Amino acid sequence: MLKFIAKRLANYVVMLFVAISCTYFLASGFMRPRSNYESRTPRPPAASINRSLDLANINDRTNIFTRYWRWLTGVVTRWDWGLSPDLGSVNGALAPRIVASTELVTIATVLSIVLGVALGIYTAQRQYKWQDRLFGTTATFFLVIPTAVFALLVVMLAIFINGASGFRLFYVTGLSSYTGNNWFLRLADFGQHIILPTIVLTILGMVSYHLTQRTYLLDEMHADYVRTARAKGLTRRQAIRRHALRASLIPTAVNVAFSIASVFTGAVITESIFAINGLGRYFIQAILDNDINASVAIAAFGGVCTLAGALLADIVSAWLDPRIKMS
Repeated sequence: MLKFIAKRLANYVVMLFVAISCTYFLASGFMRPRSNYESRTPRPPAASINRSLDLANINDRTNIFTRYWRWLTGVVTRWDWGLSPDLGSVNGALAPRIVASTELVTIATVLSIVLGVALGIYTAQRQYKWQDRLFGTTATFFLVIPTAVFALLVVMLAIFINGASGFRLFYVTGLSSYTGNNWFLRLADFGQHIILPTIVLTILGMVSYHLTQRTYLLDEMHADYVRTARAKGLTRRQAIRRHALRASLIPTAVNVAFSIASVFTGAVITESIFAINGLGRYFIQAILDNDINASVAIAAFGGVCTLAGALLADIVSAWLDPRIKMS
């Protein structure tokens, strides 16, 4: 197992380096940070523009390979991901947003996976019964409703509850507002802020896992090896639990592992509605601001998450399916 993981990690490091380097060259080729200065009124002198771009190492009049080497040297030797066009530190802007996104999506992701998979297993064993039809219809409704619409409905409901109770039970913006040192009050404040976006992300995430897990389990329940197990004397529930369920969890585990990166960067709408300065909003803003270094840094973080998910998927698949050999 350790040899397999070491070999995988070595391959992933090479892949990550190539992917990040390609992202840097693509971002440098398509983004024009110079236009950020040229669009100002009054327009700064050309010498001032070039000096600012040189300080951030994003001057398009400097050879791209020279810029790339300076950037790569800074990342490798000082873990410095560079400066934005406004000369702000990418490291300083990225770190709190990663923390905010982690706080936002971790609970919702765990709940959506657990509840979605459990519901998929439950409905698959009751195919075409009223429970299956009820949860299937509900899942389809939440699958097609736009995230912005659902989030706004949750916000409106929370505001109504706050007004009816005469007490601010829910906060609809940000992740914290308490500034004291009492850990209990800090935790309660965080709970009041996180509960609404967690509800939105959990419900919209679990419907996908519910429907896919139901499909995977139904396919395995009708497989020949499950029929053979039934013929040998196992009950339907025993055959599902011992054989079909284990096999059906493999594609679900792979989907979960490879969705790690999108979980962090894909909550843009939720972050915008609840005014959370997370990674998704920062990624969109970096593209709009022609921020080459920030865009590459976010892409690198997404690449690390994706490759970590790939390694996790390999390990989980081998654990669930003994036919897979770690060699």
